[in-house]
Amino acid sequence: MTLIEEIRSKLAVLEPSHIEIRDDSALHKGHAGNTGGGHFQLTIISAQFKGLSQVMRHRQIYSALSGMIPTRIHALSIQAYSSDETSEETPD
Repeated sequence: MTLIEEIRSKLAVLEPSHIEIRDDSALHKGHAGNTGGGHFQLTIISAQFKGLSQVMRHRQIYSALSGMIPTRIHALSIQAYSSDETSEETPD
């Protein structure tokens, strides 16, 4: 199982209707402070985010990925949307 597949598997607990994970690790190879974990961009849409602030959405994501941060995931950029947000607010 690849690291992206493992991330996707752990995030399944949030029952996402859309999930996109981009590995940007190669762009950050060797920078100061990186102890070997990857750099990822995450876009996720889930009904479980309805009514939650961005902070609470991020906490749910970090909880689902516990044990992977900071050893396997060094940096994670998150765009988290509720499934009831309009298409104008969410990515194509």
